[in-house]
Amino acid sequence: MSSKRSPLLDLPGAVEADGLDAGVAAHYGSDLREQRALVAGQRYVDLSHRDVVTISGPDRLTWLHALTTQYFEGMRPGTSTTALLLSPTGHVEHAMYGVDDGETFWLHTEPGAAAALVEWLQKMVFMSRVEIADVTDAFAIVWRPGTAPADGPLTRSGGDSLGGYETFLPREELSAFAELAGPPAGVWAYEALRIEAGAPRLGLDTDERAIPNELGWLGIGVHLDKGCYRGQETVARVHNLGRPPRRLVRLHLDGSVDHLPAHGYAVRAGDKQVGFVGSAARHHELGPIALALVKRSVDPAAELQVVAEDQPTVTATQELIVHPEVGLHVRARL
Repeated sequence: MSSKRSPLLDLPGAVEADGLDAGVAAHYGSDLREQRALVAGQRYVDLSHRDVVTISGPDRLTWLHALTTQYFEGMRPGTSTTALLLSPTGHVEHAMYGVDDGETFWLHTEPGAAAALVEWLQKMVFMSRVEIADVTDAFAIVWRPGTAPADGPLTRSGGDSLGGYETFLPREELSAFAELAGPPAGVWAYEALRIEAGAPRLGLDTDERAIPNELGWLGIGVHLDKGCYRGQETVARVHNLGRPPRRLVRLHLDGSVDHLPAHGYAVRAGDKQVGFVGSAARHHELGPIALALVKRSVDPAAELQVVAEDQPTVTATQELIVHPEVGLHVRARL
């Protein structure tokens, strides 16, 4: 959880988010109206609670290439990417969203994740000429829809940028940015678009057993034609054989209750628990939706139930994000 309180929380109508997104606004009066404005290419989202890390030095790209799931060798300045750090058994430990400016690789990650990430990276430097710094105190992330301008601050975009781009903005310039950029949208609006896009967040839509194959990260955060990295054996084996143990789905909730399911609510098929809810939101067109990680063997057409103690059961239908048979011979990602 971020310890940074955004100055944009002082704007009229701002209501602070809680949990992992504390420190920025959940909404500024109407999350549904703010969603529609984002879809129309208007407004921006304050993501200044996310952590920011820099990796500089002449060896940074070859070093990152050896450590992560992504292909960094020969990366051209201005290139955006997503990279994962895995455990020796292939479980996702860190997700990094970054861009290289020709001298430094800039990345942002989940709130509160930078300290552990930097600590682990520092242990892996050895003789490599790299310098790693947590610059969360100095830089903040702002997301905007559309295409990034050719000039201005450093930006990152990609297949998981929800049709927009993230700007690395000096934190001291947030208030001035807000004065020029006009009204913002809160993270509830952004989260609804993210869930619609099927883009998972580490720690919200995952657990300690999650592997990239289950989450739709192959081809986005995992390069399938590169050399050895920690955890590659698991990723390659599941990819070659197909059929990951679990799969990410989008749930369409029946809307019978006035609250959204929280992270960790059980997902059941009949009387058996088959997964858990990650994140949920109210979408301006789709209604209440959520991401869930369920067993591969669950019939994609099956009606599911979202259950929590002392809460009414909510019925949900599935929409495939990761195909049950996804692997080397089935590349479907719907």
